Amino acid sequence: MALGRRALLGALTVFVVVLGLTSASRGNAPAPQAVASNAIKFPDLYEASISELQNGLEKGHFSSVDLVKAYFARIEEVNLQGPTLRAVIETNPNALKQAAELDLERRLFRARGPLHGIPILLKDNIATLHSEGSFALLGSVVPRDAHVAAKLRAAGAIILGKANLSEWAHFRGSVPSGFSGRGGQATSPYVPLGDPSGSSSGSGIGTAIGLAAAALGTETDGSIISPSNMNNLVGIKPTVGLTSRAGVIPISAHQDTVGPMARSVADAAIVLSVIAGRDPRDNFTLAQPPVVPDYTKALRVDGLKGVRLGVPRKFFTRTNPNIVAAFNASLDTIRRLGATVVDPADFPDFAELEASRNESIVTQTDFKVGINQYISELLDVPTGVKNLADLIAFNIAHADEELIPPFYTDQSEFISSENTTVNQAFFDAVAADEDLGATRGIDGTLQAFKLDALLLPSAVAPGPAAIAGFPIITVPLGFLPPNTTLAPAQPTRSSGPNQPFGIAFMGSAFSEFDLIKFAFAYEQATHNRLKQLAFPEAIPKTQLADVVGK
Repeated sequence: MALGRRALLGALTVFVVVLGLTSASRGNAPAPQAVASNAIKFPDLYEASISELQNGLEKGHFSSVDLVKAYFARIEEVNLQGPTLRAVIETNPNALKQAAELDLERRLFRARGPLHGIPILLKDNIATLHSEGSFALLGSVVPRDAHVAAKLRAAGAIILGKANLSEWAHFRGSVPSGFSGRGGQATSPYVPLGDPSGSSSGSGIGTAIGLAAAALGTETDGSIISPSNMNNLVGIKPTVGLTSRAGVIPISAHQDTVGPMARSVADAAIVLSVIAGRDPRDNFTLAQPPVVPDYTKALRVDGLKGVRLGVPRKFFTRTNPNIVAAFNASLDTIRRLGATVVDPADFPDFAELEASRNESIVTQTDFKVGINQYISELLDVPTGVKNLADLIAFNIAHADEELIPPFYTDQSEFISSENTTVNQAFFDAVAADEDLGATRGIDGTLQAFKLDALLLPSAVAPGPAAIAGFPIITVPLGFLPPNTTLAPAQPTRSSGPNQPFGIAFMGSAFSEFDLIKFAFAYEQATHNRLKQLAFPEAIPKTQLADVVGK
């Protein structure tokens, strides 16, 4: 159907001008310019939901072209000017053209679905034309869109641009989160010069302050959950295999996953419903259930009624006391919503899990295999790099762009990965991770305490789910107190007043529907996100009223 529509669009471009004039005269959906003069209240782009945006598009209050123009202006205000948040590496030069085509399609036919004409940011390791914040792959030509990007386009979403990231998804070495050679050092919109966390740093920043409707991030261990936690967002780290990694620059085939970062559970559910599904180019997706659920059906305010949740307290030992206090207070809310909370519900294998170093063996070995294969499939690499060894050499040769002192000189993770071999120790480490993280870890704990899910501060949630390949959803919980000491900028601040933090729901493989149900019920009972806004300079001023009819 969509292909037929696209084939007709070119032939009907002239016709739609006449159609638009006549439909307006007949009292159909008003043109956005006409609506603006009637003082319609536009949604605030800082917080606007996908449903609100879709409602305005359907009613003709504004167009997708208007949305793209407004988001571009908002990016311009704070990305390289003002607070210089460096959230976006590049905007899509075809976004306005694509928006106009989707506006036309909407008028001639109808919307494809909830993402029709909605602008989305992609983390810059997700392939479209060229990817990754490193100069080493600048200008590279990919054979096709990443599968998740293609699914977004097919659903009518507009790829607004590429979000900055911790370069190589924070796998080059010990480098501050949010830095890439091309994008520079991204920073928090809540704490001036604050750590935005990573590696999906720009996806977090951009979504938090309304530079797009939502974003995609990727996670190997914490890279969706942690920046969502630090940027006051809902983030879903899906089960490995629910979303395809084809066309995504890899770290680990055993741990990588792609998921949504959004301002609400509802928005995250909408995006996940679109990007989930099988893909023959990623054999891990063939293990998922045959039918992808409509995750928006999980949006139930009574979603915690009758649920058993467990609190694995032993993970909290290094957690900020303010976060633990807010978490403890949230348990009363969760109980009032009808859940039973088992506290503590600690992992039977906690000590072994904490002592294990198998994850490093798996990820370092996987990375060398995966990145060499990814580069080999590119149609053109102007820099000439062919493998991981070339990437290491490129960084040394271009140290003024990539290995900038004093904070950005390290590439020890690259070097360790280059020295790996796929051997029995690797296979043993993969098996050990599954046993520790899944069989005797998350699944073992769920079974031992007869639980539906685990509940913990988002800051400590990623590890067990990473090695198990299991899902997590984080929801805004609170903010550090206003009298919190502002940490020194080295180059970013590790903490400061009003820094956000979240609460996480963790479950077994492919339990996303239930986790979304639990998270939505908690979110709707608390509405924590808007209890603290970003610092004033980080909030863009441009709104739809500034562009509609202009």
